[in-house]
Amino acid sequence: MFRTSDIVLIAVMVAAAAMTYSIKRDAEEQLDAVRRLQVQIRTEEDTIDLLKADWSLLTQPSRLQKLVDRYQAQLGLEPVNPHQFAGLDVLPPRPLTIEDITSADASGLSDELLDPTKTGAVE
Repeated sequence: MFRTSDIVLIAVMVAAAAMTYSIKRDAEEQLDAVRRLQVQIRTEEDTIDLLKADWSLLTQPSRLQKLVDRYQAQLGLEPVNPHQFAGLDVLPPRPLTIEDITSADASGLSDELLDPTKTGAVE
């Protein structure tokens, strides 16, 4: 008949076969999920392309001009005059960049960059 070692080896082989089947099934499920995601991504990319095409059609200057002409009385649109733009004196100063800060010693900006607040740790 069968020896104990034969029964143990048969049990190990059955367990290995079951584990192999389980791993294969999980891998196939994951592959199906990846394929579904790829299809979804492709669909979303096609939708984005379609929306970009729609946007380019909707924002054509000739179309917008026709809409302005048609609805000018209702919207009260008028051409922009030069005095409606802000001057350079109204704009806030441009923030300092890293290059401005690192070259501050050479240009004399280092005194402006220092914090004037004195604490107890500084004499």
